[in-house]
Amino acid sequence: MVETLKLLQFGDSVFPVGAFSFSNGLEMAVQHGVVHDRTTLQDFVRTVTRLAATGDGVALLAGHRAATAGDLDRIRQADEAVNLRKINEEMRIMSARMGRKLAEASTRIVGETLLKKRIGESANGVPVTYPVALGVVFADLGVSEQDAFAAHQYGTAATVLSAAIRLMRVDHLDAQSILFAVNEKVADDYREVRTASLDDMQTFGPHLDVLAAAHQHVHVRMFMS
Repeated sequence: MVETLKLLQFGDSVFPVGAFSFSNGLEMAVQHGVVHDRTTLQDFVRTVTRLAATGDGVALLAGHRAATAGDLDRIRQADEAVNLRKINEEMRIMSARMGRKLAEASTRIVGETLLKKRIGESANGVPVTYPVALGVVFADLGVSEQDAFAAHQYGTAATVLSAAIRLMRVDHLDAQSILFAVNEKVADDYREVRTASLDDMQTFGPHLDVLAAAHQHVHVRMFMS
């Protein structure tokens, strides 16, 4: 029961890491008409969560396993793998900012963890990234890697849907219905990536990359990505 409560707390989409500032590319998708109704929104969310599973999700599992083994070097390697695969500046900023906030918050709430050591060394090297930090936190809290992965995927979808409510004509019940449908795929995604290594991380989503690149040059915007 205690582990479940910790999962709910740190995996909550409103946990103070600044996720509300980012749309995961949805803002430009709406502006360009790629997403314009419930069906296209659900397709977009599924695309984002799919890429999250094969990219950041693999790094989260690596971070969780490294923390379980007490291996700070492997945690750093996972952070580096995430950072190198964020080809868009906004996505790199999102990952690093949320990762640092999670690391700082967990240190204050939980106490001494491997993330505190990562914060200390990251100023002169590889930044702490959100998916790896989340995996490390959950490992420290005794939450299984499967549940850690699920929380990450849930948070990714919830971030996009929260932005959708502010960007387009979709209500809270529509958003919850989409979230329910997308969550049905999490177990399949975990089974697919659970044996993947950092070298196997896949983030190929050219349409999203183009939208993200365009977002950097928009003068008036609601979100940071």
